[in-house]
Amino acid sequence: MNDFATVPRTTTPVRRPRTWLRVTLMLLAVGVVAGGLIWFQHFKSGILSQVVANIRSEQPTVATARASMQEWQAAQTAVGTARASKGADLAAEIGGVVDQIDFESGQTVPAGTVLLRLRPDDDAAKLAQLQASADLAEITLQRDQKQLAAHGVAQATVDADAANVKVTNAQVAGQQAVMAEKVVRAPFAGKLGVRQVDVGQFIAAGTPIVTLQQLDPMFVDFYTPQQAMGDIAVGQTVEVTADAWPGRTFAGRISSLNAKVDPTSRMLQVRASIPNTDGVLLPGMYVGISVVTGKPQKLVTIPLAAVAFNPYGALVYVVHDEKAANGAEQHVVKQQFVTTGDERGDQVSILKGISANDVVVTAGQLKLHNGALVQIDNAVQPTDNPAPRPQDH
Repeated sequence: MNDFATVPRTTTPVRRPRTWLRVTLMLLAVGVVAGGLIWFQHFKSGILSQVVANIRSEQPTVATARASMQEWQAAQTAVGTARASKGADLAAEIGGVVDQIDFESGQTVPAGTVLLRLRPDDDAAKLAQLQASADLAEITLQRDQKQLAAHGVAQATVDADAANVKVTNAQVAGQQAVMAEKVVRAPFAGKLGVRQVDVGQFIAAGTPIVTLQQLDPMFVDFYTPQQAMGDIAVGQTVEVTADAWPGRTFAGRISSLNAKVDPTSRMLQVRASIPNTDGVLLPGMYVGISVVTGKPQKLVTIPLAAVAFNPYGALVYVVHDEKAANGAEQHVVKQQFVTTGDERGDQVSILKGISANDVVVTAGQLKLHNGALVQIDNAVQPTDNPAPRPQDH
């Protein structure tokens, strides 16, 4: 027992200092990570704030215009074709050799003017022969009528003589008609075109010789949709323009409407009569037509360039002046959907959405969004002309 009692006891070494060291290191690591995260969040916020500040400082520059109230005259526009009030491509009714040409290209001639003669050949001799037979038939009829009065011939003989007179006279008229067909005359007064044949040339029946056009007045044919039929009537004023005469407007009136609507296109043909005393409008010319409809009215108008058309409708950017946090005045744009009316040159009428004196953006819309801050520079402006004219280069 004593020996057992004297044996020294084994004790467990104290590990407490190492445990506290590990805990301390872990806490330091967590603190470092947490501090790094907090610093990163502050750094990221600072960078984002700087980027946002830079974006806000780079405000897009736009041009603006003020909506105005103007007198607006509604009009229907279309494109059409000019044609002569009377026009024909002249040709001989029978074939033959050109014997004589009595006109010059581009000449203005009255109705009935002889333009061309075909070679007569033996037409005059045939006419003389037939005329002689007709004269003999007339003499025979007169003689037999006297004999009938004296009961020298029968009534049947006189009747046969009368019929023979009619036959021979008809033969004479037929030969005269053949000879007349070899002479081409102007059927109406007008201006001749370019000659298409020469003396000595053989031409078949129907070969074009020259065109004849009556240029005053000039007709203009165009089409309008059936929805606009209620705004079109005979007697309405029309204005016609032609690319050949920039800056010039030809005034006229609607002379007739077609009696039916084209079932394929649902368009109505309209014809206007245009005075053309100087003959500058020619048949076949492409022209633009504007038909004045309704009464003048006051409408809000803006430049057409201010309207952005998209599948959702038409919108404009309206500029509002607001005060910033520091008290400075700033320009803010807001989207506004509008209902547009008729267009007139570079202008468009606004039926709903904005009012007169509203300031709208006319250039630089692609850089904008709703509520964007902008800078205004109106040094360069889109055109706002109700009747623009092409410039000569």
